[in-house]
Amino acid sequence: MKPKETMYGIIDIDNCYCSCEKVFRPDLEGTPIVVLSNNDGCVVARSKEAKQLGIKEGIPYFQLAEQFPGYNIGFQPPSAALAERTIAVFSSNYELYGELTGRVVSIIRQEAPAYFRYSIDECFVYLDGTQPDRLQQWGEHLQQRIKREVGLPVSVGLAANKTLAKIASKLAKKFEAYRHCCMIDNDYKRERALNWCPIEDVWGLGRRYSARLQALGMKTALDLARHPEEWVQQTFRNINVVRTWRELNGGDAVPNEQLAKKKSICTSRSFNGMVSDLETLRTHVANYAARCAEKLRMQKTVASIVGVFVNTNVFREDLAQYWNFQETRLVTPTNSTATIVQAANDVLKTIFREGYKYKKAGVIVMGIMPDSPVQQDLFDISAEKIMKLRRLDEAVDRINRINGSETVVIGAQQYAQSGTTKKAEVFANAIKHEFRSKNPTTRWSDIITLNKEKNNKT
Repeated sequence: MKPKETMYGIIDIDNCYCSCEKVFRPDLEGTPIVVLSNNDGCVVARSKEAKQLGIKEGIPYFQLAEQFPGYNIGFQPPSAALAERTIAVFSSNYELYGELTGRVVSIIRQEAPAYFRYSIDECFVYLDGTQPDRLQQWGEHLQQRIKREVGLPVSVGLAANKTLAKIASKLAKKFEAYRHCCMIDNDYKRERALNWCPIEDVWGLGRRYSARLQALGMKTALDLARHPEEWVQQTFRNINVVRTWRELNGGDAVPNEQLAKKKSICTSRSFNGMVSDLETLRTHVANYAARCAEKLRMQKTVASIVGVFVNTNVFREDLAQYWNFQETRLVTPTNSTATIVQAANDVLKTIFREGYKYKKAGVIVMGIMPDSPVQQDLFDISAEKIMKLRRLDEAVDRINRINGSETVVIGAQQYAQSGTTKKAEVFANAIKHEFRSKNPTTRWSDIITLNKEKNNKT
């Protein structure tokens, strides 16, 4: 395995959600931090200190006090003096995470010849023509710049393909000697990295195939790589497993098309409590549909199918159970909030049944294609109306970027309160976020203020 002219890299934000919470909270340095799921249900993200303390991913929030007696557990305001035995708790703040990680991507865009954002905390880069002896220096420089300008720690993995780059990024995160950047550029490094990597951590295998490989006695990525390709083909009969095997052996087999834009987008939530009336359920669904439309616009795509599902609480055996999903096809593919919300609400009316207590609902948009000129239907809305809807969405997106998400919403997204709608309560019923931090980079109301007394003294 020799360094290629084309090398792949992946930039991975370390403990992304927790690191974002620490950017404006330097007082939390060294304190175990956890971020909770929607409705503050369970732990979905942990800082390095929280992992070292033994906090497991997925543990319900209420069990933290039981498992860690003697600790001060909960939201820690900036002005409070942190106790020595403290676990800082935050509700998910995707507005903050999206804005800060977007800054990271903007730096990557400037530093890399080509890139692709794989997830909120990971970004692939394609380093065509970069001199092999400069790659390590490039990765270390990128990590330092992101830390200096955004405040987020990242790990950089470099290799001849995407699978090895993912393993390299894990090594860069695990071992300080790599200085946040690990490059696998020869067979010696490759085999050592594969021998270190557990089989369940190999990108592209998934839980199903990882479990099967473990049952066959394979513990590391190297165990799989050393098997003949014919054995892999006959045993699994799955092209993705074969491609992973080829990449573990140094080939470039995962096509870039697999990293293309999403083929479907789903937004769903479990409710804070249960919902039995159509009006409240309709408002939840409208919010999820609006979020799907926003995601479509972000990746410059449109959708031709809108689906909605609802279900009751399967853990409440004392209650009647119901689940349903239906979809509708749009005559003209779109990313218009108004159109997608209307379609979702129309579907909801057909699947809603009285007499049930619903615990969860969701919206799925499918049939996604590029937001290029599409054929308009003769009997559908006019081109002029399409342009009006597009200008409306652009204006709303711009206002929400400047003043904070959900500053402007359509009427269907608002929760009624005694016949009126209170701005502060618009989303209060949608998601419980008791420990949510502020958004100083996206909301004027949350902007950081300096201590006037200290400022005057200086």
